[in-house]
Amino acid sequence: MKHALFLPIFDALAEPAAVADLAVHAEAAGWDGLFVWDHIAYSAPVAAIADPWITLAAVACATERLRLGPMITPLPRRRPVKVAREVATLDRLSVGRVTLGVGIGGDGASEFSGTGEELDARRRGQMLDESLDILTAAWSGAPVSRRGEHYVVDGLTIRPIPVQRPRPPIWVALRRGNRAPLRRAARYDGMFPIEVESPAQLAEIVADVRTLRPAASGPFDVAVGGPAGADPRPYEAAGATWWMASFSPYDLSLDTVRGVARAGPT
Repeated sequence: MKHALFLPIFDALAEPAAVADLAVHAEAAGWDGLFVWDHIAYSAPVAAIADPWITLAAVACATERLRLGPMITPLPRRRPVKVAREVATLDRLSVGRVTLGVGIGGDGASEFSGTGEELDARRRGQMLDESLDILTAAWSGAPVSRRGEHYVVDGLTIRPIPVQRPRPPIWVALRRGNRAPLRRAARYDGMFPIEVESPAQLAEIVADVRTLRPAASGPFDVAVGGPAGADPRPYEAAGATWWMASFSPYDLSLDTVRGVARAGPT
């Protein structure tokens, strides 16, 4: 199992330089990755929110080994061509260390309704699938022509392409009991089940996704989050390949996170 810091880049962690410094300590202490939340709004008392792409660029420049990425970015509120360029650029800056976490997002803090974005979850799922198709095509370096229900790309070429071939790994967020995201995750490189309450629940999800993946489809990561300092071994036994050491967004302390980073994986 690999171990990562999973950071809400809010308030005390809303300074890219501070997160880059945490990444340096994490790399030295043996962590395998550092992933950040992607939000444009959050419920009180959260006030300051950093941009994930700028923050990740700072992390990429400060480290040499850590895997990094947004976990997750809600693609339905982003233009896929822009995301394709952002990911390709970050992958080149980090020399092939990006993992892209994706999902449909939610409207808990009016992140969709507050900006006039799509509110219907089923339609956001369709938008996510269209976006992923565009990203995969764009990272080939060949001209992209797609005309879907939600997005149009008319003969554009996205270069430079990512370092990782055929593309950076894509992990899909999902909730237990929802089949559509599970089928989506099975088509890509990993999954990030959220609100998993026990190793038994994770084992159930892992068994389900295995039935949907072709036998020779290659490696598949299962990332699961839990409080920093918790014992991840029961989740490893249930099929997790990544443990995401998590922190509450409401009482973030830079000193606390720095202490966890310096202490190394559990």
